[in-house]
Amino acid sequence: MYKRLTIAATAVIFFLCGCGRAQSAEPERYEQTFFDVFDTVTTIVLYDEDADRAAKRLQAVHDELLTYHELYDAYETYEGVNNIRTINENAGIAPVRTDERLTGLLLFAKDMDTLTDGRMNVAMGSVLSIWHDYREAGLDDPENAELPPMEALREAAKHTDISGVIVDETAGTVYLSDAEEQLDIGAVAKGYAAQRVADDMRAQGVTSMLLSVGGNVCAIGGRPDGSAWRVAVQDPASGGTLCTLEVRDESLVTSGTYQRYYTVDGKRYHHIIDPDTLMPETYFDSVSVLCADSGLADALSTGLANMPLGEGLALVESLDGVEALWVQPDGTQTQSDGFSAYVLQD
Repeated sequence: MYKRLTIAATAVIFFLCGCGRAQSAEPERYEQTFFDVFDTVTTIVLYDEDADRAAKRLQAVHDELLTYHELYDAYETYEGVNNIRTINENAGIAPVRTDERLTGLLLFAKDMDTLTDGRMNVAMGSVLSIWHDYREAGLDDPENAELPPMEALREAAKHTDISGVIVDETAGTVYLSDAEEQLDIGAVAKGYAAQRVADDMRAQGVTSMLLSVGGNVCAIGGRPDGSAWRVAVQDPASGGTLCTLEVRDESLVTSGTYQRYYTVDGKRYHHIIDPDTLMPETYFDSVSVLCADSGLADALSTGLANMPLGEGLALVESLDGVEALWVQPDGTQTQSDGFSAYVLQD
């Protein structure tokens, strides 16, 4: 699922205000950016009264996210770690004993599959891997870019039944009963990991932090002055800001067709694959989900992208504390009933 970046891991910590003081009466702002988890850019903004404690907390967030990265990796192996790659390699062979942070994710993903009526299925790996290979080949050699053969996609789709993902909580194991089934947890991994890390930071006393994992944004509290965090929603057409939201203790996740795609015969084909058609979905250019749980927001943003607008809107309106924004290819925007309450007005 995640390819390790060739860029070296880098951590940059900015101590803004009061450099050189270990403690201050008022919380000060600290920011760290690194590039070695989930094949993306991660940024933490943290307010703390103690510089040493802030540095330790920033390091703890990085280290914990790195652990999740290794557990959720479908491409690489790590000493002493049974991860997604390990489970995929043992499909149809034997259960794999793994960490609770991975079994917990898969149990959550099975719930999300039910909630979205199969539109967010982590057992789609056999289909998604075909699209991934053709997309990478098309990016490497644009003039010879091709679409995957539909017969190959249909054959792979025979091995995407999520009931074949058997999670034994007591034994701490995961088993794929179909030897040709493969996991791809890209639609939920970053959000789930961000939420678990944020929960851990709250338990350690953090009251003001903003965590962005590749644009999956998870907020603890607001800013110390009582104001909300301000988070932008990207305009899928221009790349600019579509709107700015004010959030406290909420997460914002966007799934967009503009993020990963390649071009065949002048037409773009993106990475969000509709389980029904086995083709990139065509309903929206982006779907943004706002709620208290980053894992739920991540899963829903993909699930809603694969649903007609009416069905997705009905689902969102049935869920407490969940809001969403849909942007259609023609630029038309649709908001759930409570979304506008978070939008910063000019």
